[in-house]
Amino acid sequence: MKNTFYLKTDARDQMIDITSMIEEWIQSIGVDDGILVVSSLHTTAGITVNENADPDVKTDMLMRLDEVYPWAHPKDRHAEGNTAAHLKTSTVGHSQTLIISNGRLVLGTWQGVYFCEFDGPRNRKFVVAVHA
Repeated sequence: MKNTFYLKTDARDQMIDITSMIEEWIQSIGVDDGILVVSSLHTTAGITVNENADPDVKTDMLMRLDEVYPWAHPKDRHAEGNTAAHLKTSTVGHSQTLIISNGRLVLGTWQGVYFCEFDGPRNRKFVVAVHA
C-alpha cells in the first residue's frame, strides 16, 4: 500500500513535522504492524527523524546546515544556483524506514518525522509505502 502526500512550503529552508499525516494514513488503511518507507520525490528536499518537542532544534539544524552549505558559494557551478539545497538533501537523506506496531509509528518519546525543504517555497510531494 502506498500514498502520495502534497505540501506547500513557505520558506527556502524549512522542516515540517509530517508525523501525524503519516499516522492518520496508517490508521485509515488499518495496518497494525509492518515496515514503512517515507520518501521525498525531490533532489532539494529530504526526510529525517529528529526531536519534535523543542522547535529550536529545527531552527538550529537549519542554521547549522546553512553554515556548512552556504547558499551562494563562489565555486558553485550548478546553473540553477541551488547547489546548497542539493548538498543538504544528500546530507539529510531523501527517505527514512520506520516500524509500525499496533497501528502507530515506532518512535522515541521526542522523535518526529520531518519533511525538509531546502529550496523553497515550492509545491512538494512525498510518498509513503507500507509492507505489512
